[in-house]
Amino acid sequence: MFSLKKILVVGSANVDFVIGVRQAPELGETILCRSFRKTCGGKGANQAYACGRLGGDTAFLNAVGDDPLGGELVRNLQQANVDTRAIRTVDGVSTGMAVVCVDEKGNNSIIVIPGANNLCDVDYLRRNRARFEESDIVLLQMEIPFESVCYAVELASGLHKTVILNPAPAPDSLPDEVYAGLDYLTPTESEFKRLTGCPTDEVEELAVHCKPLLEKGTRNIIITLGSRGALHVNREGHTLYRPPEVQAVDTTAAGDTFNAALARELADGRSTEEAIVFANMASALAVSRVGAQDSIPSYEEVLDFKK
Repeated sequence: MFSLKKILVVGSANVDFVIGVRQAPELGETILCRSFRKTCGGKGANQAYACGRLGGDTAFLNAVGDDPLGGELVRNLQQANVDTRAIRTVDGVSTGMAVVCVDEKGNNSIIVIPGANNLCDVDYLRRNRARFEESDIVLLQMEIPFESVCYAVELASGLHKTVILNPAPAPDSLPDEVYAGLDYLTPTESEFKRLTGCPTDEVEELAVHCKPLLEKGTRNIIITLGSRGALHVNREGHTLYRPPEVQAVDTTAAGDTFNAALARELADGRSTEEAIVFANMASALAVSRVGAQDSIPSYEEVLDFKK
């Protein structure tokens, strides 16, 4: 099953080394891990994989090294029916990696080693302009060079594509022209606070602090609030969409699943409200499972979960 509209994901690809612990170590502390596993990850690759798993007609742009890890990442994306033909393979550079620490409550902290992700540069994106032209929705994160993100937003918005930016990891600020090019900005609560300086987690205050970004031209802001759900804010007002209750065991790919599901439903012509409800369902399923891409549900699984 494929969406009518094409999704282009531009972002990072990493191999994740996931360490299970009772709780994250404090500064200067040495602890023993409870489990270890290696899995495919990176926010860009996670979102591309999730779009494919959820039935999206998806292509992916990024760079990997000419090492076994790079080949592993590409093959894994292909298994989710992601178009990988334009992925750049760079000689003599390591594929991106990440060390993910997951505590017994399912919370995670992540250290990223960018490697080849740094070579997802403006020149590479410029050479792949045709991929932007043939897409309908462009989904981005911020684990590739900052100037590449800015260029991709400018190019996609100039081509009148639907542009979704998941600002993770969040910078201290974004240029006004980036905000002006966004149809959807999808930060977590902590990312939103970093971007805006919002001092509270109260829904009404979060909505108020969205106003300056909306005035800069962003059409919709969706703040993901974990177990509280997703807050959608635009010029018409704000709505909090509650997620289904599940037992969270690993939140590693929750945000990536949410963003991919949002893009997939928009690609099928769903309203923003419908897309958020679906994304909440998909994300809830992901956090109830262990792993990054391993936890991402199929489209059919989300539909069954909705029933």
